[in-house]
Amino acid sequence: ARLGSRGYRYDVLALDKTRGNTGARSNHGSHLRVHFKHCQEIAHHTSRMPVNKALKFLDDVLAFKAVVPFVRYTGGCGQKAKAKQFKVGGSKGRWPVKAVGVYRDLLTNAIANGKSKGLDPELLYISHAQCNRAPPGRRRTYRAHGRIGKYASQPAHIELILTEKVEGVEKSASDEDMEGASGAKITKKMAAKKRFVTVGGGTN
Repeated sequence: ARLGSRGYRYDVLALDKTRGNTGARSNHGSHLRVHFKHCQEIAHHTSRMPVNKALKFLDDVLAFKAVVPFVRYTGGCGQKAKAKQFKVGGSKGRWPVKAVGVYRDLLTNAIANGKSKGLDPELLYISHAQCNRAPPGRRRTYRAHGRIGKYASQPAHIELILTEKVEGVEKSASDEDMEGASGAKITKKMAAKKRFVTVGGGTN
């Protein structure tokens, strides 16, 4: 375990998805004191993104140059002109600065984990981003007439998996002449024709 720049505890999580996969690294933050709904929207938007592009997006959000589009937890969320570029319903978005900062620290830590294992940061992308609701922090607030109300926080568990993108291989000329799964496509009609054998000595 190690501490990020904001003092949160980040654990390297040995997930089943990364066991035996030398081209992937995982990172996990538990009981993070940031809103779960904000983290879920950030993780949803940055999933499947190259890490360099994700870091630039998070930096732009911190500088209020970009907005995090909200697609699930949209209750009471205002419309933003910057959200139109993502084509989300209602153009709803927010600037969750604290959650973005913690998510960025977690992503930076995951990239460092990949570097320590010999992975190329230029080829890494976020193959898995998940956010779960953590047990709420329970406090109390004092109301009128001697009553007490709950004052609960909604922390989050976040886990990331970075995978090295595999470059495609060009198809060779010999593969084009082959038939089957790796070569030319065979239709049902063509396969049926090949099953029939010509019988008889007719000239037709």
